[in-house]
Amino acid sequence: MNEGLLGIRGRMIRPADAEYESARRVYNANIDRRPALIVRCVDVADVMRCVNYARERRLAVAIRGGGHSAPGFGTCDGGVVIDLSAMKGIRVDPVARSVRAEGGCTWGDVDHATHAFGLATPSGIVSTTGIGGLTTGGGFGYLSRRYGLSCDNLISADVITADGELRIANPTQNEDLFWAIRGGGGNFGVVTSFEFRLHPVRQVYAGPILYSLEQSAEVLRLYRDFMRTAPREISAFFAFLIVPSHAPFPERLWGKTLPGIMCACDADPAEAEAMIKPLREFGPPLLALPHPMPYPVLQSLFDGLVPHGLHHYWKGDFVRDLTEEMIAEHVKFGPRLPSGPSIMHIYPLDGAVQDVGPSETGFAYRDVRFVHVISAISTDSGSLPAYREWAQEYWGALHPHSAGGSYVNFLMEEGEERAAKSYGGNRERLAVIKAKYDPENVFRVNQNIQPARQASA
Repeated sequence: MNEGLLGIRGRMIRPADAEYESARRVYNANIDRRPALIVRCVDVADVMRCVNYARERRLAVAIRGGGHSAPGFGTCDGGVVIDLSAMKGIRVDPVARSVRAEGGCTWGDVDHATHAFGLATPSGIVSTTGIGGLTTGGGFGYLSRRYGLSCDNLISADVITADGELRIANPTQNEDLFWAIRGGGGNFGVVTSFEFRLHPVRQVYAGPILYSLEQSAEVLRLYRDFMRTAPREISAFFAFLIVPSHAPFPERLWGKTLPGIMCACDADPAEAEAMIKPLREFGPPLLALPHPMPYPVLQSLFDGLVPHGLHHYWKGDFVRDLTEEMIAEHVKFGPRLPSGPSIMHIYPLDGAVQDVGPSETGFAYRDVRFVHVISAISTDSGSLPAYREWAQEYWGALHPHSAGGSYVNFLMEEGEERAAKSYGGNRERLAVIKAKYDPENVFRVNQNIQPARQASA
């Protein structure tokens, strides 16, 4: 038993244990780190003890929820991994239209629980993503144009701060902490429980529409112009993709690199079909698959394309508009996708996302229309360097036209200056709050914000 961790009810895994090798592995197989201790916490008391243990010994703390962090922030070298994956309690209040979920839940867990009541909250586009990392970084998905970011729908949170204390963060308790965890990432503590506002969502009209590669520039303009006037019920993202070699895609398209628009509409099917008619008629498309489906089905459509254990390298940026200069670069680099799992996506960040001011939450970029991510993904480590070069060159061509920062959940380990730009105008206030709740920077395995006194040194 590790001294100082007496009373832990969860499983403690050390380097000598048989399960250590599997337990230390994370979503991105390119991450190879060896923590001194992995603790699969089962309750808040376990988390408190782990935080105290790490702080007293000046060990790094990695927080693992769903484990989808591309830069591998769910693990560390020589420190303590606080693994929340066993903490999956969920309670839905259908009258208040809210859900409380523990920090180990994935969005698939939450969607399963809330869908029984015909309710949902904005989240990402992959159901195996953890609720914690996505929400504290901002969090957007198919419902965001209508209902805002995941962090905008956060009502309250339980946070274990660096002193090992439990603090409730909401609009009336520890308001500064509540402000910071809505966009400031994992810098301020371990969020062991999230309470979200829910909205009536049961069926959606959704699916991909694929076009010929020769039409890439025209499709990008179509997407840009369509989203400018699209009702908030509609969300759609643009993609360059290599068509998977399985149903529901026809064999004639397997393995082809194509531009596509993935649309989702939270409306009556007949109304939804009319709303997306311009997308279905343009081209004409090579394939149009939108149809009614339960919301959890939409959320899990891409799970099989990004399983645990692939090698990832991501680059992204916020974009104020999709300019002609950017379209030209997309047409140059997008068709050169290096592998089947690799993608380039452009997501919308308008509508309800912009109803919230840039200083109302820690998430600062409320004046951009889009965010893009270039994901080089390989099934083996040997191919990744060449794929990474493609992603870096692609991003380098786009970056001069960007808003400067990136969505923190799309950042790899790109340095403190890049992280600072991605917190935008809220960076200084976040640093002050960091100094209050984590003055020794215990929670530094993240897109780190130095406590204010260190940031100004």
